[in-house]
Order: sequence, then C-alpha cells, then structure tokens
Amino acid sequence: IVCTSMMKKQPMNHFPKISVVTPSYNQAQFVEETLQSVLGQFYPNLEYIVMDGGSTDNSAAVIRNYEDQLAFWTSEKDGGQSDAINKGFAKSTGDILCWLNSDDLHLPGTLRYAAEQFKNRLDEPLLLFGNTMHMNEVNAKVQGSNVRGLSEHLNLQLSDYIIQPSSFWTRKAWETVGELRKDYHFGFDWEWFARAEKAGVQFEPTDRYLSVYRIHEAHKTGGGGDKRTQELAAIYREKHGDRMAEAFLSLHKREKEIVSLNQHYSRYSRLLKKHPVNFYIWKQLKTNLTFEEYSNLARMAGLWK
Repeated sequence: IVCTSMMKKQPMNHFPKISVVTPSYNQAQFVEETLQSVLGQFYPNLEYIVMDGGSTDNSAAVIRNYEDQLAFWTSEKDGGQSDAINKGFAKSTGDILCWLNSDDLHLPGTLRYAAEQFKNRLDEPLLLFGNTMHMNEVNAKVQGSNVRGLSEHLNLQLSDYIIQPSSFWTRKAWETVGELRKDYHFGFDWEWFARAEKAGVQFEPTDRYLSVYRIHEAHKTGGGGDKRTQELAAIYREKHGDRMAEAFLSLHKREKEIVSLNQHYSRYSRLLKKHPVNFYIWKQLKTNLTFEEYSNLARMAGLWK
C-alpha cells in the first residue's frame, strides 16, 4: 500500500513507459492470470497490448473484461506467435519492451524493477535478463534458474540461456536488431537474442526472479517434438553451417545413450572433482565436437539443464 501511494505522488514521466505485448491463442484457462500479473502491478506508465490470434475458446471474452485497462487488443487471425508479437510492437510506443506469453506470469514488482535497471540508459541498445520460476503443472514441481551462471559458461550463439518472460530491452535495442523471424515458430526468441548479441546489444544479467514460466500439457516448447528439433537444426545450419546442425540432430538420436551415461557418471559425481559429469559424457561419446560445443548443443537438445 505504501509503495502504491508513493507512485501516485510522482509524475507519470518519472517512470519510463513499458510496453508489454501478450500474444495469445486458445489459452482461456491461463490468459486471465497473465493479464492480472501485469495489470496488478499498478505500474503507472504501462502500455499493455494483447494480440489474440482469433481464438475459438473463451479467450476473447476474458480479454474483453480488461479492455478498459489495455492500450490495444484484438482477436483476429495472424501469421503465428512471432507475427502477433511483431504487430504488437509495431503499435507500441514504450521506452522499454517485452512480451509475455498468455500462459506465463510476471512476478510482483517486476516492471518497477526493470524500469529502475534501465534508468538513464534508455538511449542505449540494452537487454536485461533475469531468473524465472519454472512451474510444471504436469508433475507439480517448481524449479528455479541461474541465468547468470549459465551466461558465464554457455555461448548464446549456440545455446539459449535467456528465459524469455524474464527479459526486457530498450526500444533502441529493438530498432537495432529488427523484428522477430516470422518463419520460425519454436526458436524465434533464441534466434532474435543471438542476432541481438551479434548486432552489439549489451546483455546484462540479474539474479532477481522476474517471472513464472508455466509448463503444462499443451505447452508449445515442450510439445514441439520433431518439428521443434528440425527448426532448431535449421537455425544452427543458417548460423553455423551443416556441421553444427548435423551434430545437434545426432545428439537427439543418441538421447537414450546420453541419458544412460549421465545416470552412470552422476552416481560418482562426488568423486569426479576434476571435471563436471558432462565432460566424461563428452569423452565417452567421441563426437567431432569440442567440449564447449557439446555442452551448448546438449543443453539445447534438452540433455542437461
């Protein structure tokens, strides 16, 4: 209550405008919680845009209940998730941008925290990324993250260590990098982050938890199967050539072998003080990858967390 009162006493221009875009399609069971997680922060200079792809469930009716608090919303057919996000950002006018999928949540205080991190730096191509709580509704487990640690050991060009709902960037960064690739449906966020790094955008990690990443039976990333694998391979091929793409696909084919090796070496992890478990798996597999390459690709293949 005290914080809300303090915000009201300060002029609107004291807070940079934050544009949040939520793409949605047939997520009526989740979208209201997503909307509330953003609107319920009472950030005083919020521009909230919801792009529904013509849902056939009750999504539009749910969103309509909040339309007086939205800068814009629509429910019409689009070219997919990345197309919806691009259209949303095209309508935005904020200094700071992010998108939040309609099954994820922003944690309390996230928008004010993001605004504070970008203070006096809005004219820079800058991206902030933080931690998230992974809420698995299939097995009722919750798991945190360590994006700072991953960023120190992984190569963003080879492995996506940024958790999308916990990322924010300046408009300058968006204008520098350009739109999301509309021809990708599973890896477009990683492709954009990798492109942003190449374009000179400055990436800054934070240990703060900024979002909840919901995993459920209809979850797209977890349920993409072979289509997702082939799309990630296509991104590897485009950015790094055939060798990396084929290596990524090969690791997928050897999944059972790698899982078995991981279980074996994990039993002796306390004795393997010189190298991590992953190192011994890499040596056993005898691939044509360096250890760094293997670590990055294995993580993208979901073979270690």
